[in-house]
Amino acid sequence: MCKPKPATGKGYTSGESCITQILINDIKDRLNLDTGAFCTGVGKYHLQGILPGWKNHLLPIEGVQFSRSSNNMYLLGLLDTNCVFPHPERSLRIKTEIVVMENCTSQHIILVSQ
Repeated sequence: MCKPKPATGKGYTSGESCITQILINDIKDRLNLDTGAFCTGVGKYHLQGILPGWKNHLLPIEGVQFSRSSNNMYLLGLLDTNCVFPHPERSLRIKTEIVVMENCTSQHIILVSQ
């Protein structure tokens, strides 16, 4: 079972206020809520560890370029996913498209929270 986020007013107790645990397509993972991110994204190596068959579900992506710290990010495609944010009172379920990147080294999914 996923460790839920603390109740309202207790977020400071988690120690990682922007990192939360989620279920992505029913598999437990960690997610970073990033207010500065342009899109929701994940690196292919991290994705391989949680969803081994992800390549079979990849949608094409064209006409966009991303960079991170002045480095170009190489986009592989979009992955349509279901995410569940567990909470003691009421879990949140969202459907989102995640950009899969060749050279992203993050150890978790990065979710736009703008």
